[in-house]
Amino acid sequence: MKYLEPVMVNVAVIYYSSTGTVAEIAGELAETAEKAGAEVRLRPVAELALRGAIESNPAWVAHMAATAGLTVATADDMVWADAVIFGTPARFGNVSSQLKQFIDTLGGLQAKGLLADKVYSGFTSATTAHGGHEATLLALYHSVHHFGGILVTPGYTDQVHDNPYGTSHDDAFGAAPVGEPTRAAARAQARRVVRFARALESVERR
Repeated sequence: MKYLEPVMVNVAVIYYSSTGTVAEIAGELAETAEKAGAEVRLRPVAELALRGAIESNPAWVAHMAATAGLTVATADDMVWADAVIFGTPARFGNVSSQLKQFIDTLGGLQAKGLLADKVYSGFTSATTAHGGHEATLLALYHSVHHFGGILVTPGYTDQVHDNPYGTSHDDAFGAAPVGEPTRAAARAQARRVVRFARALESVERR
């Protein structure tokens, strides 16, 4: 029986984070995807908020300073990726304007079919347990359907997940840092995304 080498896949983790919570989850996802054998790009999107709004929150200022040297997401990252994991804080049960603006720039790629047939998944964080986690992920996934993407969510396929739509975290207004339950959920989600992206890529290369 002939055994084939595992197929290499490209995973882009593209996210927006103001104070660092979503960034921490993004890092866990990226590290796990890399350990699972994927080539990974970890990319924040550009900040759009006014300086006055940023300076009103010390945690926001600190996070901006800590991540100032990171490479910002571009359309090329979407073309390169076999799988994309989007991350956003919940904004009134919706996608943050920063991540939405990035998605809104992808119309040209979508029109050419360059976003289709890729694996997509999402994760989020909100300040309270009922602060719009599921609504935010469902709103995010609207774009995936328009892309012609293949949505891979955690479901209840792993006992560490309590949100079938994607990894989510309740940061209790900054009082609850990202802990092991959220990290474990992120790891399970990343492994699932890589597994399905690899399976899809294997079929396409036959």
